[in-house]
Amino acid sequence: MTQHDSHSLGNVHNTVTTENKTGWRKIMSFLGPAYLVSVGYMDPGNWATDLAAGSQFGYKLIWVLLLSNLIALLLQNLCVRLGIVRSLDLAQVSKHTYPRFVNFCLYVLAQIAIIACDLAEIIGMAIGLNLLFGLPLIWGVSITLLDTLLLLLLLNKGMRKLEGFIISLIFVVGLAFLVQMFIVRPHVIDIAKGFIPTQLNNQALYIAIGIIGATVMPHNLYLHSSLVQTRKIDRSDEGIRKAITYNFWDTTIALNLAFFVNAAILILAAAAFYYRGYHEVAEIQDAHKLLTSIFGKLAPALFAIALIAAGQSSTVTGTLAGQIIMEGHLNLRIAPWLRRLLTRMLAIIPAFFTILHAGSEGLGKLLILSQVVLSLQLGFAVIPLIHFTSDKKRMGQFANSMPMKIAAWFFAIIIVALNVRLVIQEINDWAGNSPSAANLVHFVITPIAAGIGLLLLYVFIRPMLYKHSNQPVYVPHGIAATLDNLEAIQYKQIGITIDFSKNDQDTIRHALMQGGKEADYNLIHIVETAGARYYGKQVMDNETQSDVDNLDKYVDALVKLGYNARAKIGFGGPATAIAQIVKDNKIDFVVMGSHGHKVLKDLIFGTTVNEVRHRVNVPVLIVKPQKK
Repeated sequence: MTQHDSHSLGNVHNTVTTENKTGWRKIMSFLGPAYLVSVGYMDPGNWATDLAAGSQFGYKLIWVLLLSNLIALLLQNLCVRLGIVRSLDLAQVSKHTYPRFVNFCLYVLAQIAIIACDLAEIIGMAIGLNLLFGLPLIWGVSITLLDTLLLLLLLNKGMRKLEGFIISLIFVVGLAFLVQMFIVRPHVIDIAKGFIPTQLNNQALYIAIGIIGATVMPHNLYLHSSLVQTRKIDRSDEGIRKAITYNFWDTTIALNLAFFVNAAILILAAAAFYYRGYHEVAEIQDAHKLLTSIFGKLAPALFAIALIAAGQSSTVTGTLAGQIIMEGHLNLRIAPWLRRLLTRMLAIIPAFFTILHAGSEGLGKLLILSQVVLSLQLGFAVIPLIHFTSDKKRMGQFANSMPMKIAAWFFAIIIVALNVRLVIQEINDWAGNSPSAANLVHFVITPIAAGIGLLLLYVFIRPMLYKHSNQPVYVPHGIAATLDNLEAIQYKQIGITIDFSKNDQDTIRHALMQGGKEADYNLIHIVETAGARYYGKQVMDNETQSDVDNLDKYVDALVKLGYNARAKIGFGGPATAIAQIVKDNKIDFVVMGSHGHKVLKDLIFGTTVNEVRHRVNVPVLIVKPQKK
C-alpha cells in the first residue's frame, strides 16, 4: 500500500547504506552528494564570469574566487549539518518556520534562481555544441530539451549511478583544464599576487558579485541538505557526528576541485588574453576563437568538450534542486520529467529571444546577468540556513558554535551588502539612461526592490521573534498518534485493475486476500483506443469487444470459485477512467498491478499507478510483478 512520502527526494531517501562498513568502504559510502553540488560551482555561468574577470583584470580577482570558495565551504557544511541532524532539507524547515505567503514568495525567488541557473546551462551547452560541431546556436538550444530523457534514465538507475555519472563529467572538465594549463603556461608569481585582496571599482564589483553568485549558488544549499539524507546512517549521537565528519571531507574535496576548475578558467583567460592585450573577452565564443589562433586546435577542442560536460552535469542537479524546492516550500510533488520540462521551457524562452534579437554576442551578457540574479537571491537561502542550524532546541549539541555563527553571519552580511550596493548602482544607472527609463525605475523597479528588501528583513527577524518554545520539535511525519483501535477493516467493494497480462493472476490473488468471499469484486479494464478516447461507451471496435469477452472470462472463473465478481469497462485515459469507476461504484479499496515500465515507456505512456493514487480517496494496494 502506498502513501505520500514526506521525505526529501523520497524515492532515493536512505537508499545508500553506510552501516556495517569500515575503513575505506565506510568513507566511500559517504562520498557523492558534494560532487553533485560541486557541478553547480563549475557550470557555464561560472565560465562567463571567470573569463570576464581574467581577461579584464588578469589574476587580480583570484582572491574573490577563494573568498567565494570559503563561503561555499562553510554554507554547504551548514546544509550537511541541517540535513543529517534534523532529517529535513532547507525548504522543508522554511515551510514550518514561515507563514504560507512568505513560503510562496521564497519559492518564487528560488525558482527564479533555478531558471537563471538553467539558462546558463542551456547557453553553455548550445555554445559548446556550436564550437565543437558547428551546430547553429538556435538548434543547440532546442536540443537541450532532450536532456529530460537523460534525467529520467539516471533517476531510475539509483543515486549511486547518478553520482558516478556526475563524477565522470567532473573528471572530464578537470582533465581538460589541467592539459590547457600546460599549454598556456601561466605566470606563477602573478597568480600568487592575485590571492591578495584589492579594492574593487564598479566594473570589478559587478563581475565579483557575478563570481559569488556563480560559485555560492542558492539552489545548491537546498540540494545539499537533501542529498545527505540519501545515506542510511546510525541515528545515535556518535553516528550523527561521524556522518557530519565524513560529509565534511566529501564537501571539502569536491568544492576544492570546483575551485581548481574556476581558478583554471580565470588563469586561462588571464594568461591567454589579458597579457596579450585582449581585455574585453567576456564571450565564450571569442575565447574559443582566440585559443584557436594562439594555441592551435587542441586547447579549444578541450575547452568545448569541458563546456558541454559542465553544462550537462549541472542541468541534472538543477532539476533535483527544483524538485526539492517545490516539495519543500509548497508541499507540491509532480513528475520529475514534467518539473524538468517546465523549468527548461521557462529558461529556453529568454535564450531564444536573445539569440534572435542580439545574436551570439548577447548570450555572454545574458550569462553574466543570470549569475548576478543568483547572487541577489542568496540572502533568502543563507539567512534562514544560519538561523535553523543555530537553533539549540532543535539541533541540540550539533547547533552552530559561536565562532561558526560569527563567520556565517559575517559572510551573510558581505553577500547582502554587496548585493544592496549593486542594486542601488544598477537602479541609478537605469534611471540615468533616459526620462522614460527613469519613470520605469521610480514607479516599477524601485517599489519591487523595496518589497524584496522588506521580505529579506522579515526572513531575518521572524526566527528571532518567534522561537516556538511551547511547540513540539517538528518531525517529518508529525507526532505519533495514540493507537487505540486496531480492529481489522472489512472492505465491501474492491476494485481490481486488469490489463490482460501475466500480472493479472497476482493482482487478483492479492485482492482476494483482502476481502475474502464476503466482498464484491469489480474487475476494471480501460479501453484506450483512439475511438474509445473520442466516442467513449459508444465505441465497439474489435479491440473493445475482445477486451469485454476476456474480462467476462475472468468474472466467470471467480464466480465458479464462489466469489462475487462483475466486470467494469472504462474508456479513454486510464487514470481518469479508473477514478470515475471507483467513484460511481463506491469502491472502498483498489488493487493495481504495477506495469513495470522502464524509463522510456514511463515517459511515453505515463505512470498510471501514481495518477490513480492522486485521483482517488481510498487505499490503493500496488502489486509488483513477480520475477520468474
